[in-house]
Amino acid sequence: MEMVSLMDNTQYFYRNAVFSFKNKRVSLVDIDYPDRATPLDEWLGVVVSLADGQHTIQQMIDYMSRQYQGAPENLEETLHSVIERLEEGKIIQLSKRIVSLPYYLSLPIEELDIEKAKNLIMEDGYSSSSSKLN
Repeated sequence: MEMVSLMDNTQYFYRNAVFSFKNKRVSLVDIDYPDRATPLDEWLGVVVSLADGQHTIQQMIDYMSRQYQGAPENLEETLHSVIERLEEGKIIQLSKRIVSLPYYLSLPIEELDIEKAKNLIMEDGYSSSSSKLN
């Protein structure tokens, strides 16, 4: 029996956390303590790295299915589960419209000008626990 998903694949997904991409591994980081990274498991990391606010869940599913020779049958369900976990943790959020990420969320921390990012975070009053992007 096939499981029917309730997730709307037309929604855009975007990160609400500063992240690191080192040695092909995605981690969550606090911009004030970049050495204290929290590594994510592979699936969570892939979704966070792709969560740019410019693509829908369906576009991610299509992209991921092209990464495999014969995508796993449960790929869509797996990705929905990952999105739900990240959404519960407020690491990513969903939107009906395209979302433009602020500078400090748009790139891995290794590619950011840290001072510029910190200044913009202060100006925006950003904290990862309270996104005001949506």
